[in-house]
Amino acid sequence: MKKLTLIIASLCIVFACKTEKKEEAKVTTPVEVAKIAPVSDDMMESAVIYEANIRQYSKEGTFDQFTKDIPQLKELGVKIIWLMPIFPISETKRKARGDKFASEFPEEERKKYLGSYYAVTDFTKINPEFGTIEDFRKLVKTAHENDMYVILDWVPNHTGWDHTWLTSNPEFYTKNAKGEITDPLNADGTPVGWADVADLNYDNKELRKAMVKDMQHWITEENVDGFRCDVAGSVPTDFWQEAIPQLRAKKDIFMLAEAWEPELLKEGLFDMAYGWDRHHTMNHIAKDGGPKAWNENYAKDTARYEKDDILMTFVTNHDENSWNGTIEERMGDAWEVMTALSYVAPGMPLIYSGQEYGMKHRLKFFEKDEIPHEKGKEWEVLQKLGKLKSTNKALHGGKNGAYYNLESSNNRILKFSREKEGDKVLFVANLSDGVAKTWIKEGEYLDYMNNAKVKIDSINPPITLKPWEYKILIKE
Repeated sequence: MKKLTLIIASLCIVFACKTEKKEEAKVTTPVEVAKIAPVSDDMMESAVIYEANIRQYSKEGTFDQFTKDIPQLKELGVKIIWLMPIFPISETKRKARGDKFASEFPEEERKKYLGSYYAVTDFTKINPEFGTIEDFRKLVKTAHENDMYVILDWVPNHTGWDHTWLTSNPEFYTKNAKGEITDPLNADGTPVGWADVADLNYDNKELRKAMVKDMQHWITEENVDGFRCDVAGSVPTDFWQEAIPQLRAKKDIFMLAEAWEPELLKEGLFDMAYGWDRHHTMNHIAKDGGPKAWNENYAKDTARYEKDDILMTFVTNHDENSWNGTIEERMGDAWEVMTALSYVAPGMPLIYSGQEYGMKHRLKFFEKDEIPHEKGKEWEVLQKLGKLKSTNKALHGGKNGAYYNLESSNNRILKFSREKEGDKVLFVANLSDGVAKTWIKEGEYLDYMNNAKVKIDSINPPITLKPWEYKILIKE
């Protein structure tokens, strides 16, 4: 009997040890957190935002390859890294090219079609195409160590057709008269053209809770610093009024709306919206010349936005590059003056992956592609502009931005000054394809981009600017 008891006791000990080891294996390594100051209004004043297209950033298309280059983004004054969607992509109705789905092609060819980043199957998982969750954590940690914040591209308006909600919670989705889940529709009921995704219905309160929970996961578990919200204006504003305070309760975060609607910037909702009209205006000026359209748009923005609203200013982004053309295609010889204008005007300038290397091609959207990595004139220009943006208060563009004063303009010349706490910058640009002349107020200036001293007095003739030439003059 004693022997039997000993045998049973021994077996229990062995079983307990095995169980203990099994339980230990389930324990995950805690996220290593690098220290960085909380997101603040002061940070936003001088920030440059960088849109990272992980798939196309390198030959490998991985988090690790991008992470290696994070330290050098500091040279460009980057303060916020916006990662295009990092989530798994649906196989069902996966986009290939044009209006065609990957399933319409032979199996071997089908493999090259990777689908749209915006057709998400799970908001809490990592796209294996880019690496692992550990690779992602390393990216965030490296960014924080370099004093940069990381925001995720969030897709609240729709999901891919493989998302688990389609089977577990079909009530989360918009349905037609037949009770079928639909892709996003226009107000008149016609398709928007996004057949690879299923439209979410925000009349459902449980959907709202689930969406907030998934967003909070990335803040509390992965230490991200905010979100860029895709087509934010297509989601009811009252959802954002519910969601954003809950997100901010977890951590100080930065919120960017892919939208122009002023109401999304009110009452502590989004920190920044897209300056879409400004962007389209710059495209227009590069084609037709003259500052009139800029002045009209700036006056319109001043009237519809509040003083502490921030707009993102840009000459390109993932949509513009892939669908509407490269900077070279849209802006030609005006590329540099428009880039400078996006920095010296109020707001926060954007750099899109490849822009810093003078990318001359449209990136494929649903297939693998790659940006160039040879530094040239574009890197030098962005480096200089980034340094000025981060060091000169006259270019503050956040919630307490520097004063903007339109000094003069005609059919070719745009001239405005900005000033804050003793810093003053004068921007003078020839926005035409012809030679133009203008006068500058008396004084001593630093011609910033050329690093040259300039003295203007009453006997000096007007300055002559070549087509699309500009000067950033710092009052000394």
